[in-house]
Amino acid sequence: MLKAIIVEDEYLAREELIYLVSQHSQIEIVASFEDGLEAFKYLQDHEVDVVFLDIQIPSIDGLLLAKNLHKSSHPPHIVFVTAYKEFAVEAFELEAFDYILKPYNEPRIINLLQKLEHAGKSQPAGTGEASGDVISPQNRTVNLVKGERIIVTPCEQIYYAEADEKLTYVYTRTDRYVMTMTISEFVSRLPAEGFFRCHRSYCVNINKIREIVPWFNSTYLIRLHDLPFEVPVSRSNIKAFRQLMRL
Repeated sequence: MLKAIIVEDEYLAREELIYLVSQHSQIEIVASFEDGLEAFKYLQDHEVDVVFLDIQIPSIDGLLLAKNLHKSSHPPHIVFVTAYKEFAVEAFELEAFDYILKPYNEPRIINLLQKLEHAGKSQPAGTGEASGDVISPQNRTVNLVKGERIIVTPCEQIYYAEADEKLTYVYTRTDRYVMTMTISEFVSRLPAEGFFRCHRSYCVNINKIREIVPWFNSTYLIRLHDLPFEVPVSRSNIKAFRQLMRL
């Protein structure tokens, strides 16, 4: 069973969240706090799997608390619960598991709880990567930003990533996401066994490759299932690509 705490200074919102979690999941709320500093002190002595965290709370605001929790050896999943849309990008940069807007939408909460429980089954509490990065347990999911929403996406749904200076565009079969990080940073958070950095500006999911087309200077173009775009392989990566694809 996953253990969680709630850090929320509004009594009604806190009680509503406790009720929703208890009604729709097996997640155990082991403590709740109105004050960020009190929550931080508690977490120094107690390990939990999930922190439901408001942003505007006394003593330490939620974003600062999340930054400190991110440095711990076994960082919990952070779920921001707030009435403010404008902090979503910063929350994502802190590698939040999700970002929930108040007032609560019950189906949205149920969906979140299911994702948390699935993550808990994939990786027991306390065995996560110390980085607590964009990736969920064992690098099998990645958080992608869409407006103020953070979409927890299975890595196998990513087709390729494309660099645009300090931004990275991430493509699935049906959508494009804009990540406020370099492609090197994004690639470091993907499972190495499933993705290949084929070019300084591109990373491709090797399981989505449909066709490999010879190109000029002994390089290749990669054609993907479902998408019309061709991804180039640079000359500096040709040897590694040939070995990987057994060419």
